[in-house]
Amino acid sequence: MRKHFLICLCVLLAFSFSAFATAYLPFTYDIRSGVGVTEQRRLSDYLDALRYTPGDTPVFVLDSGKAGANVLVLGGTHANEISGIMAAILLVERASVETGRLFVIPFTNGSAITWRDNKNAVIPPWFEFTTPSGVRRLPYGSRLTNPEHEILPDPERFYLENGIPLDGSEARNLNRVHPGLPDGTLTQRISAAITSLIFEEEIDLVDDFHESGTKSRLAYMLVCNPKNLDLGAFAIIDLQMQGIDLKLEESSAEFLGLSHREFGDKTPAFAFLFETPNPGQDSDLKQPPDVVNDLIYPLYHRVSLQVAVLQTLCQYLPDFTGKTIEIVNIPPFEVLNSERLYDYYQ
Repeated sequence: MRKHFLICLCVLLAFSFSAFATAYLPFTYDIRSGVGVTEQRRLSDYLDALRYTPGDTPVFVLDSGKAGANVLVLGGTHANEISGIMAAILLVERASVETGRLFVIPFTNGSAITWRDNKNAVIPPWFEFTTPSGVRRLPYGSRLTNPEHEILPDPERFYLENGIPLDGSEARNLNRVHPGLPDGTLTQRISAAITSLIFEEEIDLVDDFHESGTKSRLAYMLVCNPKNLDLGAFAIIDLQMQGIDLKLEESSAEFLGLSHREFGDKTPAFAFLFETPNPGQDSDLKQPPDVVNDLIYPLYHRVSLQVAVLQTLCQYLPDFTGKTIEIVNIPPFEVLNSERLYDYYQ
């Protein structure tokens, strides 16, 4: 009888742990650390309240061991904006740093990657790309935190700090709640952990990778906090000399809650956000778009632009901060802007 009881108890505990793991432990990502990665952390290392929640996510550190600039890259703030995710993963799997430190978060909103919203209904839940090791598959997530993971239901209206009203679901938009609250909702805690990382690691530059619709005015736009607009202008001019024509915009006072505004205003870091055009973001979709092999906006082109913008910002960073970061082993734009991009993943 006692043996039977113990067996039942073990089965119950195993089931309970499985349910706990499914509901609360972070999503498993296919990211393969390259030789340049010196340490892997978690975002919860910067805010313990995020630990064992679906908002926790890997943070990859590429530390040269030499003093220099500290740069933070955010991919997957919106988990359906995949060029940023892919650019961040490329840095993790390929890059090395010879001066300074690079912090990379490929899936910044770890909860948003776990679900699908109605806006993504016509898009497959996974996208695939072929590397030297074979076909790899990554999830195509949502713009917003999974509602099942959020602490509170959506309000009727969500208000930015300056009183501008938005749809209530925007309370789960990570790029509307910065700089976050350590004891707030899951989305606010993710933001607070990023803010804590910026302060603790003395980050000099934050580059937030995003995607817009192909017809959006934001497509091909670099958005800069006012304090680092000059740095953005230098980068845009340099990129034009490379044959890459992009737009430049200064954060407006209405952009409260967005990374380029809040990280620039509330921390010492220079803050940027760059948008590439993703056909999956268009609002008039009548059939599933090919978010990888679109003839006009292929994924390799969008990823190569994200990387080029980051590299060029880092190139001019010493002129404004006196600090240098040297990121190596990343092929030039003309190489990445082709199907050869995928050869540089593991």
